[in-house]
Amino acid sequence: MAERQPAERARHWRDVYSAREEAAFTWFEARPQVSLDLIEHYLPPGEGATVIDVGGGTSRLVDALLERGYGPVAVLDIAPTALDATQRRLGPDADAVTWIAADITGWDPPGQWALWHDRAVFHFLTAERDRAAYVAAMAAALRPGGHAIVATFAEDGPETCSGLPVCRYAPASLFATVERISPGAFRLVEGRRHVHVTPKGNRQSFQVTVLERQRK
Repeated sequence: MAERQPAERARHWRDVYSAREEAAFTWFEARPQVSLDLIEHYLPPGEGATVIDVGGGTSRLVDALLERGYGPVAVLDIAPTALDATQRRLGPDADAVTWIAADITGWDPPGQWALWHDRAVFHFLTAERDRAAYVAAMAAALRPGGHAIVATFAEDGPETCSGLPVCRYAPASLFATVERISPGAFRLVEGRRHVHVTPKGNRQSFQVTVLERQRK
């Protein structure tokens, strides 16, 4: 299958988000508890608790982060329609969030955050050049000592999602990929498995890897 170009990826996700209601997406979580637990463990809320949610789309994570006093919070997604829907849901609280409509493989971070969260963006990057661009952006966006929480389909998870092929990982193989691209930039902190139950009751195996940005 030919690799999709950035403009084609953007059109694809615009169409995906326009096709159904939020709660019908396979990735929908009324409460993203696994992500919240990990974020609170590695970055307690309070001053300096800055978070960027990569591929946040219509996720409810940003709602929970604002409720818990995190900030500044940024949400990045390739689909402006998804970001617009989340802003409408948040109402006035949306003004407390930085909204970034961008393809992660072509994004140049304007600053640094204490924590990078990604639930299911990285596994869509099937081309090495796109993975390299992602890792470069993650390294630039994280302050030294900051953490990245990256969730993907596990090795026994689905092979496709939303009509696209994915790369499946274990924590060790995800870290090996990051280390190959950017040697010494990150340290593997922990990895765990998680089974997500879709709105239709299907079970999907995920892995979650936590990385620490190394100090120079």
